[in-house]
Amino acid sequence: MANAQVPSGVGPRYWAVPVGRAMIAVIPAVIITFNRDHSAQLGLIVFGAFALASGLLLVLVGPRTLTVATDRSLFLIHGVVSMIAGALALGFHTGGHGFFLFIVSVWGAVTGFLEIYAGIRLRTRPLPAKDWLFTGISGAVLALFLLLLPPNPVVSVGLFGAYLVFLVVFLPIAGLSLKGDSPRQRPRATATADPAPANTATNDSDSL
Repeated sequence: MANAQVPSGVGPRYWAVPVGRAMIAVIPAVIITFNRDHSAQLGLIVFGAFALASGLLLVLVGPRTLTVATDRSLFLIHGVVSMIAGALALGFHTGGHGFFLFIVSVWGAVTGFLEIYAGIRLRTRPLPAKDWLFTGISGAVLALFLLLLPPNPVVSVGLFGAYLVFLVVFLPIAGLSLKGDSPRQRPRATATADPAPANTATNDSDSL
């Protein structure tokens, strides 16, 4: 029992979720990074498209790849919150810098908390827990910086762009690491289960 593999809480196809989130973040990250216009309107449009698409991914794909009911609920809420925030940002893309700060900081705080909580719950299951903690903390830090830094659209939109770049770099590594680790869990479980019959046979022969 001591050598039993601790369940990860994710299915074998979960690796596609972080990779998909990274792919969604690529285009908005490029737009912000290479665009001189860091206006609040651009920030709201880019954030809205990103949040809506990533939320849709989590709602449609996320729950199917998670094996624990609580994790499915957390990421379903994550996806719904992202879709609502994205729709509001697109619908009110002329709302100005104050609205950009409000919608992005609230989104970052809520979704960051959900991922941090999911990661803490799974701290004994190492495969997804650290990844969720890192992405959750990055969202929470984004929200905190948006509230503490000077209210400048260039700084605020640029900070959101830096957050997207982090996702583009980190999430594919996390997803592909999960994909690489998944096949190796089964041989370990089989190996730990094999010695039991041999020990039983040895004990039976000794008793004779």
